[in-house]
Amino acid sequence: MDGTTGALDGAFWITAGAIVLLLVFSAFFSGSETALTAASRGKLRSQADKGNRGAERALEITEDSERLIGSVLLGNNLVNILATSLTTSLFTRVLGDGGVALATLVMTILVLVFSEVLPKTYAISNAEAAAARVSAPIAFIIRIATPFVALVRLIVRLVLRLFGVKTDADSQVLAVREEIAGALQLGHSEGVVEKEDRDRILGALDLSDRTVEEIMLHRSRIETINIADPAQEILGQCLRSNHTRLPVYQDEPENIIGILHAKDLFRATYRLATEGAAAGGTDEEVLKDFQIADVMMKPYFIPETTALDEQMRQFLRLRTHFALVVDEYGSLQGLITLEDILEEIVGEIADEFDPAAAEQIVRRTEDGQYLVDGAMTIRDLNRAMEWSLPDEEANTIAGLVIHEAQMIPTAGQVFSFHGFRFEVAARKDNRITRLKIRPLAA
Repeated sequence: MDGTTGALDGAFWITAGAIVLLLVFSAFFSGSETALTAASRGKLRSQADKGNRGAERALEITEDSERLIGSVLLGNNLVNILATSLTTSLFTRVLGDGGVALATLVMTILVLVFSEVLPKTYAISNAEAAAARVSAPIAFIIRIATPFVALVRLIVRLVLRLFGVKTDADSQVLAVREEIAGALQLGHSEGVVEKEDRDRILGALDLSDRTVEEIMLHRSRIETINIADPAQEILGQCLRSNHTRLPVYQDEPENIIGILHAKDLFRATYRLATEGAAAGGTDEEVLKDFQIADVMMKPYFIPETTALDEQMRQFLRLRTHFALVVDEYGSLQGLITLEDILEEIVGEIADEFDPAAAEQIVRRTEDGQYLVDGAMTIRDLNRAMEWSLPDEEANTIAGLVIHEAQMIPTAGQVFSFHGFRFEVAARKDNRITRLKIRPLAA
């Protein structure tokens, strides 16, 4: 009894108090780590813009996530090891050698409940608020621990290099774009995010990774005007066309020398008709000396490798919606409009003058197959049907079939690849115009 009473002296209570304080520090480090890594940088930025200094500081210290995690883990492990050592010493002093096992059990429970689960649960539930509160002390700890963390980072890199692993000092733990895409996919799978909303946001994120070559209208489908045609014939063609802008060629269809806007043409012909009517002339006499070159605009050419986001910025800066696409040799490959780029974000944009849009709709046949236009892009089909056909080697469904078949198939031929059955429903010249597609049974 006297031995036990002697063990419970002032040193005992000081040591016990130190252990409790170290557990509080451990809880602080664990909660801070979770709060700073789980906090949304977008929400922190919004709070910082409103004058929240803590949120602004949290943004600064999370810029270098490796240094942040290293500093917090250094502090957390330091207090945990010290608390465990003091507890073992304390229990051994009171209970002898049997105190080691009891100290291990007690510290495991205390650390798990009060220094890990409890603070991390709170931090996850209030990530942004907690990150703003702990940002000041964590920033101070990072400044103190920076030399030690730098040494640890050097040792880690040297060890990884021995195993052939290269690290990038400027890399982030998670790429922002991948994080957003992953959150959208998860939200859609859980029913929180609508498919249309997910497709719009992902489409906007993908613009920088895609080029105009992938979505342009191919030169074989471009409607053009021959500058040598009579003015009355050109006027009739513009009236019949579904498009307001038509390329004008000279001698050869690929030799584009201008762009004719229907409004410019109609304004010019209306002015001539008005003047001719005042002079008593007929329509043929009014249009006889009319030159299409007087109203057409200069063509705007772009390389086929231009990124979609960059081209959209160019359209907005130049205040134009129409560009001709050329390859590295200057040969015409197709055309692209601002509407084409916007459709990659919001989906197909159709109006009463766009009958071709109906061909892009995927129709289900009675035998359970899907009838698809050969010119439909793989990306649009994947978006419409929730499929995952690869688009690395081809842009259109027809191009994918030709690539996989290594030939231009004839109508009626059937192929199976990538988990789907493809049947060529129609072919015109060397183009596959219709396909029947059916997912194969697992």
